[in-house]
Amino acid sequence: MKAKFKDMPKTYSPKEFETNTYNRWMESGCFTAKVDKKKEPFCIVMPPPNITGQLHMGHALDDTIQDIITRFKRMQGFSALWLPGKDHASIATELKVVEKMKSEGLTKNDVGREGFLERAWDWANTYGNRISDQLKKLGCSCDWSREAFTMDEHCSRAVSEVFVKLYNKGLIYKGDRIINWCPSCKTALSDAEVEYEEQASH
Repeated sequence: MKAKFKDMPKTYSPKEFETNTYNRWMESGCFTAKVDKKKEPFCIVMPPPNITGQLHMGHALDDTIQDIITRFKRMQGFSALWLPGKDHASIATELKVVEKMKSEGLTKNDVGREGFLERAWDWANTYGNRISDQLKKLGCSCDWSREAFTMDEHCSRAVSEVFVKLYNKGLIYKGDRIINWCPSCKTALSDAEVEYEEQASH
């Protein structure tokens, strides 16, 4: 008995176990939701993280809570689906791509529309895949066979349809608002993209 304990490592090394365990879960299909008329359905749609970078502590906390709820519902006998996805966040992503190009001494005019779109898709694929990998490292029990991206054709079509319906119902409208207007991008930016600076003015 003593000889066995001598072989035990002093500290736990997640790399030695967690990837293999997660791969076994994936291969067994235990996260894949199936339509089962004998079971009550339960679904959570992951608020899609933006592809502007990588996950942060807020994502980790939120996704952990969603994971706990989904796993608990599976244990209760529900046909549980946790739908993963990523958001293109086009304005914020454009800023990131433009910043990267600037570091290379390039502008959007230098590369043209097609060249810029190619760079934007490269960015989306690089950071989108990184986010999916991070979620898997967290052990998230998402149904990866249904993973969605907001620029996928069916998602984009659905968003357009919903916006038109909301507009026709009078729930979306133009109003006078103070916004973060970017004179360079010629569009409104989110608060997260703004660097505040106090100035003496009137």
